[in-house]
Amino acid sequence: MSLLVVGVSHRSAPVSVLERASLATDTQIKLLQDSLAAEPATEAAVLATCNRIELYADVDKFHAGVAELSTLLAQHSGVGLEELTPYLYVHYEDRAVHHLFSVACGLDSMVVGEGQILGQIKDALALGQELHTAGRLLNDLFQQALRVGKRAHSETGIDRAGQSLVTFGLEQLAAGTAVDVWAKKKRALVIGAGSMSSLAAATLARVGVDEIVIANRTAARADRLVQILTEPGSTGVLARAVDMNALADELPRADVVVSCTGATGLVLSADAVETALHSRTSRLDLLDLAMPRDIDAAVHRLGGVRFVDIESLAEASADAPMAADVDQVRTIVSDEVAAFGAAQRAAHITPTVVALRAMAADVVSSEVARLEGRLPGLDDKQRAEITRTVRRVVDKLLHAPTVRVKQLAGEPGGAGYADALRELFDLDPQTVAAVSRADLNDTDGVGRGRV
Repeated sequence: MSLLVVGVSHRSAPVSVLERASLATDTQIKLLQDSLAAEPATEAAVLATCNRIELYADVDKFHAGVAELSTLLAQHSGVGLEELTPYLYVHYEDRAVHHLFSVACGLDSMVVGEGQILGQIKDALALGQELHTAGRLLNDLFQQALRVGKRAHSETGIDRAGQSLVTFGLEQLAAGTAVDVWAKKKRALVIGAGSMSSLAAATLARVGVDEIVIANRTAARADRLVQILTEPGSTGVLARAVDMNALADELPRADVVVSCTGATGLVLSADAVETALHSRTSRLDLLDLAMPRDIDAAVHRLGGVRFVDIESLAEASADAPMAADVDQVRTIVSDEVAAFGAAQRAAHITPTVVALRAMAADVVSSEVARLEGRLPGLDDKQRAEITRTVRRVVDKLLHAPTVRVKQLAGEPGGAGYADALRELFDLDPQTVAAVSRADLNDTDGVGRGRV
């Protein structure tokens, strides 16, 4: 395993850099394609959220991999390499696995313990599979990360350590008041209909706002979200969809605005908010969860506005108390990293063991054929018994060393056992490689990297 991750996140860079380094979906696709086209990466996956961009790759050269991935990340993010480099972090092999597992558990999130990151990891894996840039290593890694994250949430109280970014943002707007009390009789305007906006709308409905208006450029997605919010058995909130052109009309009517779109420019200017305030007598609460930002930061200077954005959430979450469950999750992560590394090292030797057994089977067949030539009088029963006996002898001779070598290969530093086995039994490297390719091609339902 030669796993490398190069990334930038809210922990390493200021929001001003992160919002300029965001990646749209089409840019993520191009980044993955270019990563595989360049050496030394053979697999690639990108995890891009509102507060992190990480490029994962299977590389055969560490230093060349770091240089290439860093250059590609800067090139596609639009932030120059010289400016981006001080904020980049690099993790390799087991440390890279530990990082992703920690991310999946919410330990590296802006709000510790939030679970939305699992959906984003799932999306990153799906994109890699769709583009065939995620091969065996990254498929195994991301699928295991999802399992580790789910385990952390089911076996510990990590959910108590923090909430989703939406819930945390609403708590900041409520400013010490219970969110359900703050939300009572409020009209909410949600701008966008993607995953984060949908979560925001569902959270607002759950905490008890009276009405939710969904504004989105694609009417069908807004209508679908309204349908979900108002379907029988839901919260019973009033909901309707409007066109983005109707924002100027809806803004004066709203008590709280949550915006999270994929727009590259501002969605709400300070002037638009100031104009809306002229028609209001009560405070307007604004929550901007977009990266880059949707709402002009200058609105915080306006009277009658409470404004919360990603930057202020980062500052607030830095002082949030950590639950004791975080230590338990860290233990889970450490155990899972060790297990994943052992499984990957053991899997590395499997093609060599298979090639050894195939060679032994060829030797048995050759010797049985030679024996038949020397003893032409053998009947079918005798020939079958001799063949079974020779095979049993070979199997018994190979059983203990092959089982033991798999155990040893799973331990730290065990990667060399496959080389030793090939050398001792003079196995053809081409045969071992052919077994590896066949094994990979037999894996169902996953994307492929270059082999």
